[in-house]
Amino acid sequence: MLYVGVDVGTTTALFMLMDEEGQVRRTTAKAYPLYFPQPGWCEQDPNVWWAAVRLGIRELVRGYDTSEVRGIGVAGQMHALVALDAEDKPVCPAILWNDSRAQFQSDYLNREVGRRWLSAKTGNVSYAGFTAPKLLWLREEEPQAFSHISKLMLPKDYINYCLTGVHSTDCSDASGTLLFDVRKRRWSKEMLSICGLRETQLPRVFESYEPIGTLLPEVASDLGLEPDVVVCAGASNNAAAAIGTDTVGTGRCNIRIGSSGTILVSNDHFMVDEHNALHSFAHADGTYHFLGCMLSASASNRWWMNDILKSHDYNGEQARINPKNLGKNKVFFLPYLMGERSPYNDPNARGAFIGMHLHSYREDMTQAVLEGVAFAMRDCLDIARAEEVQVSGATISGNTVTPLWKQIFANVLGLQLITNKVSDVTSYGAAMLACVACGAWPDVRSCSHALVKSADIIMPDRWTSTLYQERYEIWRSLYPVLAPKFVRMR
Repeated sequence: MLYVGVDVGTTTALFMLMDEEGQVRRTTAKAYPLYFPQPGWCEQDPNVWWAAVRLGIRELVRGYDTSEVRGIGVAGQMHALVALDAEDKPVCPAILWNDSRAQFQSDYLNREVGRRWLSAKTGNVSYAGFTAPKLLWLREEEPQAFSHISKLMLPKDYINYCLTGVHSTDCSDASGTLLFDVRKRRWSKEMLSICGLRETQLPRVFESYEPIGTLLPEVASDLGLEPDVVVCAGASNNAAAAIGTDTVGTGRCNIRIGSSGTILVSNDHFMVDEHNALHSFAHADGTYHFLGCMLSASASNRWWMNDILKSHDYNGEQARINPKNLGKNKVFFLPYLMGERSPYNDPNARGAFIGMHLHSYREDMTQAVLEGVAFAMRDCLDIARAEEVQVSGATISGNTVTPLWKQIFANVLGLQLITNKVSDVTSYGAAMLACVACGAWPDVRSCSHALVKSADIIMPDRWTSTLYQERYEIWRSLYPVLAPKFVRMR
């Protein structure tokens, strides 16, 4: 039997056709545009996601016996506000995760409602990218659009609705709305009241691996599939990627380096760190995870390479770095080019090079950028470790993560890092969720353990890790000193 995995990303939808043994039969991708109507705003038309999914699935299954396609799993970008009217049409463009227009509303929630209260009711504090502050912004700035909301959804939920006609979401994606009681895995009545919503305006919540329905007959005909194809609830992109890298069970860790970067530490039990520096979210296997998110991961490297050095030769620039200089660099870089999310929740934070002298060269700066991103991930990992979650190794993925950068990550984090044979781990995880929904595997954990295969293991060098410990201590002391200056730079 065959299963389809879909990843509705920020700029591209990725598609994977997989069999129940985990073999990838075909992949494809479809891009779509972003819109920036004002500084700090980022929007998309939900219809472009559906158009991309229709094209992508048709292309994915072309030439195969489509009667063998048994299930579809969809993952997607988190936090975006997708508001539908009574006819299930978008009342406004989707406001995406990286849109910062609701910073005032987010500050209001943290200050007036209170971080401690929010954490008690939802497991998290507010970030401008979360869905709840966007709702408050819409209610205050576009009340007519807000008044027409019949259903509130997330990007992958909109695709699932288009496929099945069912209004649904899953626990992992709902966790990032600030409308969801993560510990109890249900909508928070108190947060709905604060945001002026009725629970009937929210979709039914499923576990990620649960089936929500089958294809609508007209959709099945359009895609060239049978109408009895099962669609599961799916998951947030980070939770699906964790399934696609076998990051299930207490103490497993997955690092994803895209334009932004995330570090996910899975846990069988619900936990909240002391300062809510990490997100506490539901996991796609029915358990929980910590999630740390930095806003400028490969984006920092791309900015340095493309905009400053005017170079696209990433390997060539990194080849200038002397391996003997790892752990000894005197130049430091703070990768806060778009502010920072975890662990500081500081939109005013800015990037900075510190420590240059007359004998600093471009390779020192390049190395500092790579190390700065790794140090930022270490910040998040250490918070999970402080909660006594034992992390002994991690998987790492990202198309821009070179062998040198992987080694820097391994040395800075003090962890062995595993890369997987399948590179598109999010769509892979989504397809695995479909497998479980269709009964091909009894549960997510057994499916993930059986299907995920490693391609390479990067071991930390103990001596270099010791050197990086001192470098990290210096690096982590810089933000607290500069934070008040960043505020004055606004």
